[in-house]
Amino acid sequence: MKMDLSKTAAYDYELPKELIAQEPAEPRDSSRLLVVHRESGWSEDRIFRDIAEYLRAGDLLVLNDTRVLPARVEGIKKGGGGAKVEIFFLNPGDTPRQWNALVRPGRKLPEGTRVALDERNEVTVGARLEDGLRTIIFAPESDPFELIHRFGETPLPHYITNTHADPERYQTVYARREKENSVAAPTAGLHFTPELLKKLDEKGARRAFVTLQVGLGTFRPVKAENIRDHIMHREICEIPPETAALINETKKEKGRVVAVGTTVVRTLESFAAQYGGIIPGSLATRLFISPGYKFQVTDALITNFHLPMSTLLMLVSAFGGYETMMRIYKEAVEKRYRFFSFGDSMFIE
Repeated sequence: MKMDLSKTAAYDYELPKELIAQEPAEPRDSSRLLVVHRESGWSEDRIFRDIAEYLRAGDLLVLNDTRVLPARVEGIKKGGGGAKVEIFFLNPGDTPRQWNALVRPGRKLPEGTRVALDERNEVTVGARLEDGLRTIIFAPESDPFELIHRFGETPLPHYITNTHADPERYQTVYARREKENSVAAPTAGLHFTPELLKKLDEKGARRAFVTLQVGLGTFRPVKAENIRDHIMHREICEIPPETAALINETKKEKGRVVAVGTTVVRTLESFAAQYGGIIPGSLATRLFISPGYKFQVTDALITNFHLPMSTLLMLVSAFGGYETMMRIYKEAVEKRYRFFSFGDSMFIE
């Protein structure tokens, strides 16, 4: 019986809890790498630093240079008997004093609720927005970015229960401070080291950067029974002029555009869908890639192993082929690969 790929349940798989990585590999490029040859479905077990053997002169490695914001802030509800409040800052709002955020417990925080960060600093919970978000209003004299840094913590995913994990290991080595606007890391890039990047340079594989501000669209779970009923949260992505030029040059010269992570794929394909090709600029994307999607830019993909029934697994299934990817995931479980953000990696040629 043929699987209905419009059903969310089609992307489920069994994963033993002990295979969810709690710590990153050390060094970064010593994680395992499952190489998948897309046309044949054949796979190889390697170490991530071996990726240099699969990239060649003329390839263009495209990476997301965003940095993770210390977005999770705890405060105390004023006039609320000392009740704790968690604010998960997502992105700046409509004015310099506003940010959009998730708050808990949301139902007990009506508009106008004041939340103390310490004895001298507080914020106000504002209006309700779409996607369950709230506006957070800062005092006129405060610097929102500075306060988030002072009181915030790096928001490691809920499935990482190791509270001693180094927050810097949840950043890529090429993350740029001025691009610090994400609430989750582009985890496919966590495996690269400066030494490995230098080796790829020497081999003639070029690299370029895009930015996608990782937000709810990337990690919000699919709750709808039919994937077509899932609505992606808006995320901002941008392609600088030098990257657009390199991508178009690579395509013209028949090189491969190798996306490092699903956020890069969504950036490249969003621009192609919007403009019919790659041009410099920025846009807000809600692109949801699932089997049946026709890729216009991405030729190969480096990615981690993703959660069951997630939009990320659906994207990977669209790129590598549903049957191939579900078989590969089963194989990865049997071979005891490590899964999710701090886990091992896959290269789909």
